Amino acid sequence: MPFVSVRITRDGVTREQKAQVIAEITETLQRVLGKPPELTHIVIEEVDTDNWGYKGITTTEFRKNQPG
Repeated sequence: MPFVSVRITRDGVTREQKAQVIAEITETLQRVLGKPPELTHIVIEEVDTDNWGYKGITTTEFRKNQPG
């Protein structure tokens, strides 16, 4: 039983986009590894940017300092 955990920052990803990610990961596991879709589990965890650190600061702060 494959289990895949995907962590992303919570940035307005749509339900449709998440459904596509789940479908494509499932398809890849079936095509490449022969894993049956009915036994494949995908979990998408969305993390607030205040709770994701990068370069010693939160992602929220990091993005504030980026140009554009």
